[in-house]
Amino acid sequence: MSTENTDTTTEASTESDCGATSAASTESKCGASTDTTDETGSKCGASSSSSSSSSGCGASKSETTDENVSAAAADFEGEPGRLVAVGLGPGHAEGMTQRAKTALLEAEHIVGYTTYIDLLPDEVVEQADELYDTPMCGEVSRTEEAVDRTLAGNHVAIVGSGDPNVYALGGLALEIVESKGTTPSAVDFEVVPGVPAAQSCAARVGAPLVNDTVTVSLSDHLTPMADIESRLAAVAPEGFTIAIYNPWSRKRRENWERCCDILLEHRSADVPVGVVHGAGREDEQVEIVELGELKALGETDLVDMTTTVLVGNEETYVRDGRMVTPRGYESKYDY
Repeated sequence: MSTENTDTTTEASTESDCGATSAASTESKCGASTDTTDETGSKCGASSSSSSSSSGCGASKSETTDENVSAAAADFEGEPGRLVAVGLGPGHAEGMTQRAKTALLEAEHIVGYTTYIDLLPDEVVEQADELYDTPMCGEVSRTEEAVDRTLAGNHVAIVGSGDPNVYALGGLALEIVESKGTTPSAVDFEVVPGVPAAQSCAARVGAPLVNDTVTVSLSDHLTPMADIESRLAAVAPEGFTIAIYNPWSRKRRENWERCCDILLEHRSADVPVGVVHGAGREDEQVEIVELGELKALGETDLVDMTTTVLVGNEETYVRDGRMVTPRGYESKYDY
């Protein structure tokens, strides 16, 4: 088994593992290539302009766009393999579904964010032929890497924590498949669900999400904060419980503070809030606080990008250290 990074190799003429060659090019490991006069190619064909600089998250980007999809399906020889988007759940082996573990054990190549690759069980790591990871903000490059490896004939799993359809890369994988001129059926694309963070974190604080719930991410990397604010303001007056993803980073402390202010404009300061940091990981921390205390937690180790915040509604209460949101059965049954 080999572990790869995003380094590239340039030769006058090189042959890829899949047999495709081109002169004076940067060769994709999967057979796609790019001209080295103005591009730097990944081992599977992802590329960006050589005039670009490294982003703050470690992903290469040009002056005008973040990351550009390069190789097309027609650049690859032979039949494509299989692409599976796998949700790892909360981050420990016991929280992974059996279906997810089976999918990973069957995969030849596993691609993901560095932190998620580090969460893989030893048996999965030992079984894989190759692992490929990128740091934060390398979403497009690593997803394209997974697609390109699939187009080269490999059985590939792209992994993420929680579920691939909740603030994750399931949709991006399908977009990149389409952008390369192929179809999900051609690459036998499948999503293997995992336990989303809201559910795994809710289990740590009781039963806060048994009624209508909305999820909100405070990451403005893809969604402008003004749009996030309008969504929060729309749901905060209603009876929803709210699960907040990506609540805090030093670059986005204002997002957190504004979120807390909006919630307090519409909900009582004593509404219970579950705060779960690093669910299922070695540094897990769990606290139940009141909404009025929430903003101050942004400056503590409890709240960061691995934290999920569960804001109760006006009916939510705490009993014996557990949050309870009534489902409404008390209005229909005697118990």
